[in-house]
Amino acid sequence: MNRSEILFEDAKKYIPGGVNSPVRSFERVGAKPRFFKSGSGAWLKDEDDKTYIDYIGSWGPMIAGHAHPHVVTSVKQALAAGLSFGAPTEIETSLARSITSSMPDLELIRMVNSGTEATMSAIRLARGFTGRDIIIKFEGCYHGHSDALLVKAGSGALTLGVPDSLGVPKSVAAQTRTLEFNNIEQLQNVLADIGDQTAAVIVEPVAGNMGCVPPVPGFLKALREACTCHGALLIFDEVMTGFRVAKGGAQALYGIEPDLTTLGKIIGGGLPVGALGGRRDIMEMIAPLGGVYQAGTLSGNPITMHAGLATLELLEQADFYEKLSATTARLTEGLKAAADEWDLPFSINRVGSMFGFFFTSVAPVTNFSQVMNADTGAFNIFFNEMLNRGVNLAPSPFESGFVSAAHGEKEIDLTLDAARQAFKSVTAQRLKT
Repeated sequence: MNRSEILFEDAKKYIPGGVNSPVRSFERVGAKPRFFKSGSGAWLKDEDDKTYIDYIGSWGPMIAGHAHPHVVTSVKQALAAGLSFGAPTEIETSLARSITSSMPDLELIRMVNSGTEATMSAIRLARGFTGRDIIIKFEGCYHGHSDALLVKAGSGALTLGVPDSLGVPKSVAAQTRTLEFNNIEQLQNVLADIGDQTAAVIVEPVAGNMGCVPPVPGFLKALREACTCHGALLIFDEVMTGFRVAKGGAQALYGIEPDLTTLGKIIGGGLPVGALGGRRDIMEMIAPLGGVYQAGTLSGNPITMHAGLATLELLEQADFYEKLSATTARLTEGLKAAADEWDLPFSINRVGSMFGFFFTSVAPVTNFSQVMNADTGAFNIFFNEMLNRGVNLAPSPFESGFVSAAHGEKEIDLTLDAARQAFKSVTAQRLKT
């Protein structure tokens, strides 16, 4: 057994499944997780000292690369002053100012500790502001593990939601409707029927939890118009896309103004963080100004705020996003070309430095059913072949990949070399079956 396997067996004695988040278990790809001990730039090193080119980036936050000196220095300086005070600090305002200057739709912002906490609080705020109960979400969009959002669709768009996890009361799930992502007609029909009962529509403007699935032209605009028409709030879950697909997030990229926005990941520089923000009149409903209660002992933790602000400062570099997008395009175009060499059904989506690929002939992939009909067996083979060749991809066919500013020509070339061999193995193993 290698050291990762030994550590995994030990972890399972004390931690459910040996992991503190399910996707880390590698169960979906039929493997055992690698335990990492360090990261630098675009690379990770595991407990057996094997190195990997990393395309997870801690699930998105590491847009500048692992252990960037500017971020590390800022955190070290903050550590020397104390870990937490449970009281206001200037750095909270500094980070809030930086975020709102890039996302002017956020007139006020409240820091929290995770993306789940941000979306949970945004839902409560939307219900408190509108006086309504129903929430609309979309298949394939993940908004954290709060009860109201762990809901799957019933047999039809207007059936009551049913729990997607044990422990979620049916009465809570009944207040959530799940629609098809990118289906404009369905959205308009449902809101025409229950719009006056709907508190909010929440969406990942670029779905990042069924791979990377962009909005089709007109979808986000239709969302905005339908919510305005029926008095429902539009919530953009930009935990993943915020400062990732563009400096101002997906709302800037697509020119759509949501009423509320949730953030996370990059604004914490790799430390636990979340935030919700939006229109002043809505945000002033939050305690202590209004009657919607939300609180958190470690919200606005100064160490996290320093890491987040240092990361956002790096994004101010000239052509940062243009260079990052060009690097990602080179990767995705190279992967597609390598798959085509073996005549494999392979489709790949990209928005900025986010990407997702699917073993399917459907191109582009635009909804959850297309994702679910892709060949997950081929994905599993490809994933394990790439991991064994030193390329760290998301261990699930339903997760996005991320490129950082630390990825250069060397890393992309090595990745594409590995991919050519991995696609060859996919072809060989699929022929055997």
